[in-house]
Amino acid sequence: MRGSPWFRVVVGVLSSALVAGAASAATVTRGPYLQSVTPTSAVVAFRLDTSCPAQVRYGEGGAFSATASSDASSRQHGIQLMGLQPGTEYTYEVVGCGVPLGMSGRLRTAPAPHARDVHFGVLGDFGTGSSDQKAVARSIQARRPEFIVSVGDNIYDSGTDAEFESNFLRPMGTLLSEVPLFASLGNHEYVTNQGQPYLDNLYLPSNNPKGTERYYSFDWGPVHFVALDSTCLLEITSADRCTRTEQLDWLKQDLAASSAAWKIAYFHYPLWSSGKYGSVESLRKRVAPILEAGGVDLVFTGHEHDYERTRPMKGDAEAAAGEAGITYLVVGSGGASLRPFTREQPKWSVVRDAENNGFLEVRVQGERLSAQMVTPSGQVIDSFSLTKPVAPEVGLELNAQAEPSRGVAPLDVLLAASVEPLDAQVSWRFADGRVLSGTQVRERFAAPGAHVVEVEARRGEQVVTRRLTVMVAPLEESPPTSPTPPERPGSGPSLPSRPEEPSAADDAAGCNVGGSSLMLGVLAGLGMLLRRRTRRQRRP
Repeated sequence: MRGSPWFRVVVGVLSSALVAGAASAATVTRGPYLQSVTPTSAVVAFRLDTSCPAQVRYGEGGAFSATASSDASSRQHGIQLMGLQPGTEYTYEVVGCGVPLGMSGRLRTAPAPHARDVHFGVLGDFGTGSSDQKAVARSIQARRPEFIVSVGDNIYDSGTDAEFESNFLRPMGTLLSEVPLFASLGNHEYVTNQGQPYLDNLYLPSNNPKGTERYYSFDWGPVHFVALDSTCLLEITSADRCTRTEQLDWLKQDLAASSAAWKIAYFHYPLWSSGKYGSVESLRKRVAPILEAGGVDLVFTGHEHDYERTRPMKGDAEAAAGEAGITYLVVGSGGASLRPFTREQPKWSVVRDAENNGFLEVRVQGERLSAQMVTPSGQVIDSFSLTKPVAPEVGLELNAQAEPSRGVAPLDVLLAASVEPLDAQVSWRFADGRVLSGTQVRERFAAPGAHVVEVEARRGEQVVTRRLTVMVAPLEESPPTSPTPPERPGSGPSLPSRPEEPSAADDAAGCNVGGSSLMLGVLAGLGMLLRRRTRRQRRP
């Protein structure tokens, strides 16, 4: 039976069914979407329809050369990719239950800390699932910013887990698989369990003493960003989740600790607005002095379903000529229904618009920050720029050496680089595509030949490369030697033999090689003559 054709057919059918079952063991129901991207890491988040371990395969140039894993047998996964290079593009794909799931994307890491150029988007009050939201998302994707910050109300109406999927990920999925979002909480997220579904689905920084993702900060090139929980600051939340005092104390320390060229804060409730609800003055009195003392340049807010930009403000009034002030913007037209202005436009309000959905596109280029409010059709309804003195870029110097630089295979080599300034990132690229990081790395070259190693130093937009060549010679084979005869019992160790000249006694005795041969020849000739003579004498 086992060897019969029928048995082979049955086994083949069962095997095909098992393979098909394995291939459909899991399906991605949410995502993938990017979170918490830094110069050297990124989080790829997604949800499966079944609980099982998951992986993310990733690499440069379309090749998947590394794998990050989540051993947890669950449906929701946030897998962190580590050891990435600053300002570098990677491709990735999701693996669930041991099977590639056909879900992939691209990500680009944040630039090195001293990069001078940044391109990002600002979005608010968008998570409705509407066609307007989808149009704004397509507009953002077409312009390909490095990342997006949101000013809240990401998930209407109540911030539930189901609405996170229907009103957030489905309309934004294609965009968020390649552009990371750094969100902040709005009042609609707080409706369900104090924003817990939002926290369960997003993977945001938590660099505060409380370890919460409700407020945080991060750097992207020359810009320091601070995301605040304004609902907590208004104390419309449970004290066990967040307290105003803790958040404000952290905000003071965070801004004081940052030496970034530009500082930007973003949160939901507006400190300045002439929209339906107006300015939240109680919040402004508590937060604005800290932002001003901390050197903040721009503040992005939402809540109002419109767009509005102020003049530079200080305290409760416009900043005086020559005085440093903060420009405040409401960017709340990302997809929710727009609300027309009903109040007269105040003097401090420079531009306002409640007729167009859109997002704010921002570029930082050294000492200049420029921004424009862009509609889905590409119309620019406002643009402005800020300038400030920025420390000049320091020249980048790189020296590298291989020690030893030549030798016989296999050759162990120390590759060492010295770089100025010291905070530059150093990487080594080998002919087989491998990349190692650090000022010193060790490498074994096993194959004979000339091995070229490229070393790169990167600091912001500055890049310097050098090439080293390591020469590896083949290992020479030793000539075969005669086996050493075994030692006789009782004899001492044998000494190395060396050639000796034949002595006169040896020559006289015919013991040397040449004398011995001659003597034997003479004796053989005499023997033949004697035998012949004897035969002749015996003949009758």
